[in-house]
Amino acid sequence: MKILVVTTWFPTPAAPATGAFVAKDVTALAERDDVEVLHLVAPRLADAPQHADHDGARVERVRFDVRDPRAHARARALVAERAEGRDVLHTMAFSSLLPYLRGPRPALPWVHTEHWQGATRPDVLPPHLRLVRNVLVGVLRRPDVVTAVSREAVRGIRAIRGEESSLLVPCIVRSGSPVRPRRPRPGTTAEGAPLRLVAVGGLVPLKDPLLLVGALAELRARGVAASLVWVGDGPLRAEVEARAAELGVSDALRITGQVEPADVYAEVEGADIFVLPSVNETFGVAIAEAVAHGRPVVVSARGAQREYLSGTVATFVEERTPAAWADGILEADEDTAGTPAAAIAATLGRAFTPERVVAGYRTAYAAAAAARGARG
Repeated sequence: MKILVVTTWFPTPAAPATGAFVAKDVTALAERDDVEVLHLVAPRLADAPQHADHDGARVERVRFDVRDPRAHARARALVAERAEGRDVLHTMAFSSLLPYLRGPRPALPWVHTEHWQGATRPDVLPPHLRLVRNVLVGVLRRPDVVTAVSREAVRGIRAIRGEESSLLVPCIVRSGSPVRPRRPRPGTTAEGAPLRLVAVGGLVPLKDPLLLVGALAELRARGVAASLVWVGDGPLRAEVEARAAELGVSDALRITGQVEPADVYAEVEGADIFVLPSVNETFGVAIAEAVAHGRPVVVSARGAQREYLSGTVATFVEERTPAAWADGILEADEDTAGTPAAAIAATLGRAFTPERVVAGYRTAYAAAAAARGARG
C-alpha cells in the first residue's frame, strides 16, 4: 500500500520529542508499506533539513504557518500533488486538518488520527482557545474516517462526527525489552532513603509542572530525600525554575530540555517512580512507557490513562494540591517497594504493540476506501 502521511507534528533535529508518537506510527507502517511523510513544519523549526529518511519512510518538510491562509492553500495544493499515485491520505494531529477548512476534499480515501486534547475535551482549554476550537472543530467531519487513541477520545470524536466513521486505534508504546531492574534502595522513604522521581512531558499548563515542584518541596519538608528530573522543555520553564528557587528545592530539580527518545528512556529507568500531574491526558504515552519500562506511576485520576493502568502499579491522585501528590508518591513507594520491574511492565499486556496499531489503521484505511466508493 502507498500511504501519504501529512502531519504538523513530527520530530526535527531541534525538537526530537515533538510528535514522537506520530513518528512511531510512521515507523510501524513503513515496515510493510511505501510511506511518504509531508511534514508541515512550524516557522520556528523551518531550518530543519527539507528532506530526510525516517526508518524507511521518506520525509519532506515544508514551511507552514498555521495563522496564514495563503499557507493553507499552498499546503492543499502540495498534498494534492504528492497524493498522485497514493492509495490513502493519512493526516495526523488537528492542525494538519486546517488547510481543509475551505476548498475541496482530497481526491483519495482520507483517514485522520487525532491526538489533541482540545478536540474532544474543550473544558481543559483556556477560554480564548475554547472559542477558537469551537469555530474550527467542524473540520473533523471532513475526513472519511477519524481514529482516536482512547475510548474517551473516541466518544468525543463521535459526538462531532457520528458513530460509524470514528474508530479506536491506540498509541504505540515502546517497551523496555529486556526490562531494566529497579534500583535497589536501602529501606523506604520513611527511613530516609533517597527517592528519585521522573516526569516526562512539556513544561506547559496541561502537564502542571508547578504542582509537581510543590509536591517535591512538600516531600523535602517531610524529611524525604526526594529529587526530580523533568524530561522536556516548554514555556513554563522559567516559572518552574523560579518556583523551585522560591521553595528551596532548586538543588533537587533537574530539567533536561528536549532530548532524544533513548535519553528519555534512560532517565525513566534511572528513577524509582514516574510522576505526572497532568490536568488531563488523551492517552498518556509517557505514562504507558514508564510502566512498560518497569516503573510505578503516580498520575491524575482524570484522563484516559485510567483505561489501561492497573491499580497495582499506578496511584491515582484526585486532589490538585502539593500535599495530596506528596501523599500519592509515598503511597506508591510503599505499595510497590517489592514489585519487580518485569511484573510492573507485564501489566500493560500487548494492546499497544506496533502490530496491533498497524492492524487498526488497516481497518481504518479499508473503511475509508469503502466510504469513498459508496459516495462515488
